[in-house]
Amino acid sequence: MLSVSGLTAEIGKVPVLRGVDLTVREADTVALLGRNGVGKTSTLRAILGLLRRTGGSVVYDGTPLDRVPTHRLAAMGVGYVPQGRGIFPLLTVEENLLLGAPAKADPQAREEIYRRFPRIRERLRQRAGTLSGGEQQMLAIARCLVMRPKLIILDEPTEGIMPKLVAQIRHEIAGIARQGISVLLVEQNLRTALRLAKRIYLMERGQIVHEGTPESLQADPDIVHRYLGVSLKDLKGARQ
Repeated sequence: MLSVSGLTAEIGKVPVLRGVDLTVREADTVALLGRNGVGKTSTLRAILGLLRRTGGSVVYDGTPLDRVPTHRLAAMGVGYVPQGRGIFPLLTVEENLLLGAPAKADPQAREEIYRRFPRIRERLRQRAGTLSGGEQQMLAIARCLVMRPKLIILDEPTEGIMPKLVAQIRHEIAGIARQGISVLLVEQNLRTALRLAKRIYLMERGQIVHEGTPESLQADPDIVHRYLGVSLKDLKGARQ
């Protein structure tokens, strides 16, 4: 589905990615974890062409993306929910959804969205900027799903979300995966990554330094603490 090999990128003349390798298979859920500033968001932006690649390759569904403009990716089946959600606050909820819909929209797709996110249906005429943080995140995810993607890329979907809504966001992402949609997830919330992902990559200084399953990570607390600064013992006592 998605293959990234030797990916490098710079901001200005400063290297931010130093040969990133990762793979997202069909119907796979993959999490990319690391401390702040290690290059997680830059990796997503480089994959999407929002950050200029200086080396390596990105292949999506058999197609190299080196000459594919970013605006073509949605039509190819790639959905993206950026950090900060990227909604249009002055537009209504419905108008935000329509922006994500293809020219020949499937009415059934919208009905599925409303069933999945009843809060969205209740607030269709409301300006998106008046929604809570969790509701805005649901809207951003719903806007992606309207276009029926094969791959959805999520950057920090639970960041800044009230604890009582984190579980709901997590539930919806799991539902997306059950539909057979591939998911590439950047997260700071380790509990979310462990519950959702089939495979986890750990990142440090612009490179992938470890790959494993949730089970293998939980069996190696030293790796988790070294690269994430998190104690698994503390995690077990956390509410989220």
